[in-house]
Amino acid sequence: MNTEQNSALLDIVDIKTHFETPRGVVRAVDGVSFDLVRGKSLGIVGESGSGKTILARSIMGLLPRRGTHREGAVMYQGDNLIDKTPQEMRNIWGREMAMIFQDPMTSLNPLMKVGKQIAEPLMSHLGMEKKTAWDTAEKLLRDVRIPEAERRLSQYPHELSGGMRQRVMIAIALACGPTVLFADEPTTALDVTVQAQILELINEQRRERNMSLVLVTHDLGVVAGNTDEIAVMYAGKLVEKAPTKTLFAEMRMPYTHSLLESIPRMDQPAHTRLATIPGRPPDMVHPPKGCRFAPRCAFARDRCHTQEPPLTPGTSPGHTFACFYPIGSAEYSERRVELSRAN
Repeated sequence: MNTEQNSALLDIVDIKTHFETPRGVVRAVDGVSFDLVRGKSLGIVGESGSGKTILARSIMGLLPRRGTHREGAVMYQGDNLIDKTPQEMRNIWGREMAMIFQDPMTSLNPLMKVGKQIAEPLMSHLGMEKKTAWDTAEKLLRDVRIPEAERRLSQYPHELSGGMRQRVMIAIALACGPTVLFADEPTTALDVTVQAQILELINEQRRERNMSLVLVTHDLGVVAGNTDEIAVMYAGKLVEKAPTKTLFAEMRMPYTHSLLESIPRMDQPAHTRLATIPGRPPDMVHPPKGCRFAPRCAFARDRCHTQEPPLTPGTSPGHTFACFYPIGSAEYSERRVELSRAN
């Protein structure tokens, strides 16, 4: 076995990101750990407000420094990034780590032509001459399958469709050849057909460049065929993590199952009412005691409201979950029978 190939490129150790607000301290990310091997992909899934985006931005150091407290370790190739200054991180951004942001219309500069936005990081980080950078920018646009790439270099973002703007964002992220790519809800504003094309493009570029990918999304369906592993977040914590096939075959956390059930299904009759998770995510200034999902969980018992469940190894390698009464347990089955009788 090649130990170098299988060692972690990125190792996140008990990272915590808290924000000071007038209402109190918001515990946006509250003790998350995982690792990522070179060339592999990890999907981070959860509802809005679960801490997914803050986790990704915290790893990259893209959060405001005032009023923000980060703890833990972000080990990248053996180097801890958590205490680096923005000036030091400039050598990491683009060249080592890059991010595809959620909304290209607000992430791209509306007053700058597309070509210049791609060429600038090439000149800044890689020291390219202007003509070489523009030639490289044109090639990058072709790589992300934008037609008439040479003409697009002279256009502004508002002259492109939503799908093309997202492709430009991908080209900018790939420009300096990063080893880790974060994709934060890269298909949210796109129609279904374009979504599939963008996800296929990201995976194709990942394989060709041997990059590691962290795909942030609220949709389990998006990560099902596009990641090697899935980490499920709720209220700032990881509640389940497993290889993708294992997660869908041996799902143990009721929250994960609720996310899966809320996805619309093509085999259901028209106008079928969508399944929803009752209640709302907790206030992260005053998170509930015990399991943070307990107030919304139909299978919670007294213990869940007073004790926080630790991440417990599942029966398959790499599978962990945080639940006292997981799917498949006797207590879970008993409660399921009770609920079915009540309905």
